Amino acid sequence: MAINSINFAQNFTGELDKLLVSEAKTGFMTDNAFRAKFVGAHTVLIPDISFQGLGDYDRDTGFITGTTTVSNTAYTLKQDRARSFQIDREDMDETGVANLAGQVLGEFVRTRVVPECDAYVLSKLCGLANSRGQLLTDGDTSKPYASFNRLMALVQGECGYDSELVCFVSPAVWNSFLGSEEISRQITVSEFRQGQVQMQVSSINGVTIIPVPASRMQSAYQFLSGGAGAEEGGFAVAEGAKGICMLMLPKSAASLVRKSEKMRIFSPDKNPKADAYQFDYRLYYDVFVKTSYASGVWAWMAPEVTVETDLDEGISMQTGDPVTLSVTATVSDGSTPEYQWYSCKDSTGKGALRIAGENGPSMQVGEDLPAGTYYYFVRITGGGSTVRDSAIAAVTVA
Repeated sequence: MAINSINFAQNFTGELDKLLVSEAKTGFMTDNAFRAKFVGAHTVLIPDISFQGLGDYDRDTGFITGTTTVSNTAYTLKQDRARSFQIDREDMDETGVANLAGQVLGEFVRTRVVPECDAYVLSKLCGLANSRGQLLTDGDTSKPYASFNRLMALVQGECGYDSELVCFVSPAVWNSFLGSEEISRQITVSEFRQGQVQMQVSSINGVTIIPVPASRMQSAYQFLSGGAGAEEGGFAVAEGAKGICMLMLPKSAASLVRKSEKMRIFSPDKNPKADAYQFDYRLYYDVFVKTSYASGVWAWMAPEVTVETDLDEGISMQTGDPVTLSVTATVSDGSTPEYQWYSCKDSTGKGALRIAGENGPSMQVGEDLPAGTYYYFVRITGGGSTVRDSAIAAVTVA
């Protein structure tokens, strides 16, 4: 039975599009982009309206003339990301294409595309807040409710009290909320629309609270090319990045614009590379904040983590003769950093697995290891939110 690749690709793109919007923590921002207009390959126009304020009414001359400016602000999209997958013909017959491809591609969007999209959007919004000096500088993780109210007051002081607000919070802050009787009594469940999905979310004082994994709540990232030296692709925390404890803004402030989310599908007979089904996925997107809303994006940053002494990337040892891996790190606010060691499959960090019980700056390895090469790194957390990974140590056992 032949597959209609064109129709299948179109239908699949629609389903993946819904998955991206519903699963991403920032997916609701696509609802703000409906009036965006694309011009050329890289530019999107977003309407922005500005007015002059009131003047005095004169009983002789009447009204003071003012101006209303309706402008289409041009923004350039930067995130053009893609991947190609192949599934061998022998791994599925034609009747199983949709089922297996749906599982593979759905999992890819959920585990790779959604986290990267969230990380990019939140880091860019944090960068906007930082560049404008819109930072909560006296936040205190031991007093999360006071810090939340202070941040809310700063946003409302710029945008007024009628705008619906959204607050992204790190796991550390969310856990502090849940562990505080003062706050837990005030957390309510409310309706929140994201794309075509009606969701139940937590809110405090009418502000929607969206907990976000720490890996997506950092101030800066590297987005890896997937080419030579960066085959794993995806994203990684940038050097000197800080964790984002809270990021608050009006729900309608940011527009997540997707020019395309495309899926191309080639059957084995049309795939020149292999006897396999080929799936090409591409996402071209960016996030923008209207000029009139820029003053309403505020962030509370966690302290910075500095790795003073990193792991050696190449270590040799003899069987039965263990070595100790160790790092030294400091946190800019003087607090004690937290550690978690991981093993992984190679020098890119692929397949990282948490090592139970290894939560200090040092770890001993190699005593019971057979000959071979093993990879380890430690994840360092500061202020409950800033995440830094050490270098990856390759331990070769002879």
